[in-house]
Amino acid sequence: MAAMRCVSRLLTRRTINTISTRGYADEMSFTFAAGNQVFYDSQSVRQVDVPSFSGSFGILPKHVPTLAVLKPGVVTVFENDGAVKKIFVSSGTVTINEDSSVQVLAEEAAAVENLDASAAREVLSKAQSELASASTDQARAEATIAVEVGEALVKAVE
Repeated sequence: MAAMRCVSRLLTRRTINTISTRGYADEMSFTFAAGNQVFYDSQSVRQVDVPSFSGSFGILPKHVPTLAVLKPGVVTVFENDGAVKKIFVSSGTVTINEDSSVQVLAEEAAAVENLDASAAREVLSKAQSELASASTDQARAEATIAVEVGEALVKAVE
């Protein structure tokens, strides 16, 4: 029991020290890039919502440091001037640092407004056909990923 109190006091002190030294910012520096385009380059934004395999979550300036994997879906960026930008990502990572800077690195990304609904449905249909005809475990795994991306793409344009 005494050991538990000691650990509890230690954790409390560490938590207080971490919070007091972290230096939370009121703004969030945001970088978002993909292989084909840089969308934001260390720009200040209010909030970012990202799709991850642990569930979609919002990022505000005082967010706890985090590293997460992006799943196919839409990243929503709330800019300081009130504008809202929606960008589709196929996959990637999001890093939230102690200084409130955030980096999203996507394999592929495109502004939702530039996506074509019929092309998205065609991508999904092709992926579903590839999954149906896959004969190896590797082919099935690759086709399953393509179907997941295709479904998210269709959902993004609807």
